[in-house]
Amino acid sequence: MRTIRVTGKGQIRVHPDMTRITITVTGRDREYGETLRRSSEDTEYLKDVLSGFGFARADLKTLNFSVDTVYESYRERDGSYQQRFTGYSFTHMMKVEFPSDNERLGRVLYALANCRVRPEFRISYTVKDTEAVKNTLLGKAVADAKQKAAVLTQAGGVTLKDIQSIDYSWGEINFEYRPMTRDLSFNEIAATVPAKSYAIDIEPDDISVSDTVTVIWEIE
Repeated sequence: MRTIRVTGKGQIRVHPDMTRITITVTGRDREYGETLRRSSEDTEYLKDVLSGFGFARADLKTLNFSVDTVYESYRERDGSYQQRFTGYSFTHMMKVEFPSDNERLGRVLYALANCRVRPEFRISYTVKDTEAVKNTLLGKAVADAKQKAAVLTQAGGVTLKDIQSIDYSWGEINFEYRPMTRDLSFNEIAATVPAKSYAIDIEPDDISVSDTVTVIWEIE
């Protein structure tokens, strides 16, 4: 049986409809147990703050959490440098998402910037119904493969018959648009914008996403 193998590409632009705040909290303590306790207290405190803006406690989701040992360098009397243990540090990266609303975003940022926890943050935008976008991409990719196969078989003087297989990688597609080039600390914005709610005027650009499928047809 003769076959033809063609890879098709689907590509679309979709407007983001969800705002994501990525929050990173750090801290340190001499004792391991106290380090974990502080991390837990800071997380619960942030959930308390966000609950005042209609968020459920489960809406604040962990992206990454780590605890590391901390050492410092010191100089001995003979001039040599040594390392000594000073405690533990934690890094807790979290996210909260909500339907895009610049007014709500400004209020949330102000509340977080003026609470006792001073995290670093990043604002980004994403899409709520990612599965619908993925399905659209797949449809376009298969249609593109079919169009290419039709051109190739016509040029080669053969006939395209039944599909034998479709290979799709099921890889992750990035549905995030990041207008900020770096993480900012709340201390930075709190010191420069004296207001009760930050005036946020961000219109995110469309997110361009693409995916491919490989289709094998029988030909004669």
